[in-house]
Amino acid sequence: MAAERLSMRTIKEVLRLKWEKKFSNKQIEQSCKIARSTIREYL
Repeated sequence: MAAERLSMRTIKEVLRLKWEKKFSNKQIEQSCKIARSTIREYL
């Protein structure tokens, strides 16, 4: 089964947290409730 894609809103939130708020991938994972591997994929 193929994985679902993230919504554009979620992708924007990941980018905002990473670059504006200087969150770590672990903090983004906890905030957005998505896997760190997914976060790495989009960064």
